[in-house]
Amino acid sequence: MNSQSVAAMIAHLVFWVMLIVGWLFGGLGPRSSVVFIGLWLAAFAGALRLPYVPFGSITAVLDIVLVLVVFKGDVPLR
Repeated sequence: MNSQSVAAMIAHLVFWVMLIVGWLFGGLGPRSSVVFIGLWLAAFAGALRLPYVPFGSITAVLDIVLVLVVFKGDVPLR
């Protein structure tokens, strides 16, 4: 397993965790959740049809947007 595979697995795990956290704590409504899942499914379908679609990178970008939406900005480090 190479580092790209590990990074893609982490991005995938974080996507689903952030989706659940956003849904449980009110950061995401049902419509927003469906939009994010739809974008994830579109990226997954594109990755199945086209061999060079960076599915892990697309999932990582969705993770970044989810963090910004759920936490209403960037996560404070202090």
